[in-house]
Amino acid sequence: MSTYNFGHVNGSAGFGDINGPDLETLMDVADRLTATLHAEYPELVDQGESIQHELGLSAEDGLPPNRGRIRSALENIAIRAAAGTGSLTFTQHLTHALGL
Repeated sequence: MSTYNFGHVNGSAGFGDINGPDLETLMDVADRLTATLHAEYPELVDQGESIQHELGLSAEDGLPPNRGRIRSALENIAIRAAAGTGSLTFTQHLTHALGL
């Protein structure tokens, strides 16, 4: 019997996975990311708002969020955010939670 961890076997983002993040938690992290962007990188606030928008749409229609749009926004933030900043920390949390 193998002990290899196959990751999210019920979906690449963990949706449907009992141990995956719930949408409310993801939305809270996205809110905190956007608030941190306001303080650290005002020019990137639109990227945080884009993530919030996609998660909000998911909450409304019950479908998984658009991972491509979220990935693009997270990548744009990660490219500009300096190591050790809250913006990068929240970006990394969302990237990991969504399996991006």
